Amino acid sequence: MQIEELSQDNLTDLTELVLEFWTECDFEEEYEAYKNIIEADDEICYLLQENNTYIGFIHLTLRHDYVEGTDDLPVAYIEALYIKAAYQREGFGKQLINVAELWAKQKGCSQLASDTELNNTKAIDFHKKAGFEEVNRIVCFVKNL
Repeated sequence: MQIEELSQDNLTDLTELVLEFWTECDFEEEYEAYKNIIEADDEICYLLQENNTYIGFIHLTLRHDYVEGTDDLPVAYIEALYIKAAYQREGFGKQLINVAELWAKQKGCSQLASDTELNNTKAIDFHKKAGFEEVNRIVCFVKNL
């Protein structure tokens, strides 16, 4: 297993993983968005490689506004975490969480936060097993005018 930081060399590989995770996304749009992360100070992505195949990634940001259930700012936030289905439940996600914790500490954060959909029990279970504490549940509404 190898974890590497996002770079121009693996940007296409990351974008392909992003499209597996968010199937409704557009390659060019995601490629450009993630390309901007390469030089960012408050955002980073790490890719996970197993046997010369990219199998997952984690996207982290520093959030300077309120994050539900947190005490301090900034907060390191997991914007996305994805492991290919064939590699899940083998500890790879936890390895990415470990890298996220290290990055967060290096950025002066005392907390790492994340979210998922209410019905994503698989992700909720993963977060709890990785040491996260559930702090809130919400239902969002929109009324078109």
